[in-house]
Amino acid sequence: MKLLSTTLTSVFIFLAFITNAQSVSPIAGRDTSKEKGISQRVNFHFQQTVITQTKPGFSAPYSGLNSLSPNRETATSITSTLFAGARLWKGAEAYFNPELSGGSGFSKTLGVAGFPNGETFRVGSAEPKIYLARLYLTQNFEWGNDQDTLTDDANQLAGLKSKRYFSITAGKFGMADFFDGNTFSHDPRTQFMNWSLMSNGAWDYPANTRGYVLGLYTELGMPDWSLRFAFTTTTTTANGSVWDGRISKANTQTLEYEKRYTLNGQKGALRLLGFRNKGKMGRYRDALAFSNPPVIDTVQAYGHHKYGFGINAEQFFMDDFGVFARASWNDGRTETWAFTEIDRSVSIGGVLKGNSWQRDDDEIGLALVDNGISGDHRDYLAAGGYGFIIGDGKLNYGTELIAELYYKVNAYQHKFYISPDYQFVMNPAYNKDRGPVNVFAIRAHAEF
Repeated sequence: MKLLSTTLTSVFIFLAFITNAQSVSPIAGRDTSKEKGISQRVNFHFQQTVITQTKPGFSAPYSGLNSLSPNRETATSITSTLFAGARLWKGAEAYFNPELSGGSGFSKTLGVAGFPNGETFRVGSAEPKIYLARLYLTQNFEWGNDQDTLTDDANQLAGLKSKRYFSITAGKFGMADFFDGNTFSHDPRTQFMNWSLMSNGAWDYPANTRGYVLGLYTELGMPDWSLRFAFTTTTTTANGSVWDGRISKANTQTLEYEKRYTLNGQKGALRLLGFRNKGKMGRYRDALAFSNPPVIDTVQAYGHHKYGFGINAEQFFMDDFGVFARASWNDGRTETWAFTEIDRSVSIGGVLKGNSWQRDDDEIGLALVDNGISGDHRDYLAAGGYGFIIGDGKLNYGTELIAELYYKVNAYQHKFYISPDYQFVMNPAYNKDRGPVNVFAIRAHAEF
């Protein structure tokens, strides 16, 4: 931790210094990022998020290899990211994001499908590591006279953009950068922390161990709707870090349609998502027939696939209050490959700004989640099988019920936020014999 502290302090000071000049025009030598019609050529942003969570002990008559420990635990995670962007030529933008992460979740990030800290990874080590999170190029083709004014932001250059466009992106990125967005529930660094509130829980989105993927992404944008499609690679093992070179046999396709609208003068959006993943995966039924207890890795073969869909809606009811809901499903026949072991999920929640108590820049959020798994997945776990994140050795099945409440304090000029958080988890890892679990957290988030 001494090395982590020293490294992060040095990185933080350096990045804070260079981001002070991020909006200076290399031609005019003045701040142009807020001047309408001026295209920003280069920008730099930085974020750092520290989350400390603790849970008291809870009742558990038995535990398996992938169980959440029933003992009291405290765990801390940290991530630091540099966001660098550059405009290369007409319509072309490049983005580069080196990232540092360290720490861990409870019980080595095991034992809950809707894990309570979205900033943790299943990497097996708590030591801080620096890696390349994103490196991608986007080419935009625009037409029409209607334009949006983009502000200077992380992985977004300030300037004008047509409301009618077609874009192609290639490189390394996160699927959540482009798909399944939600104004109220999408980013564990600033919003709800639970994994099943980051995205549709049953969307086994393609990613390596740290949540990033290699591939192609396209988007067709219109004034009130967008259509998105991605073709991406996948890894050689579940929750792995090595990309499978047999792309014709191991790949993913994701399609999303987004409709934006107004209801009684307030903004809303509806998103419909579908996905199909294929690779060298194992099927739960094959594992059950092959051995007792079943081991999914022994029946992996090319030609297997997982498909599913998600529905994602958001609606403002007042300028300072909005709600959201998600529902998702996958076939649940093959093993979970990248995200988490959820085959059915429903979530609902709302976020209220602090206007009514004279804290306009604060917000409070409350959400409820109900996660479930398929019959095949259920039988596999009950027979003593293990996935990459859950498995208690046996199973008394019940849906995993989660509630989360947070309060975000704007502590300093929209650059530093403190958020206390509470989560309640009933039937962790779908097991009625274990829990309930109470999770208390504090999050510190800085951005420049």
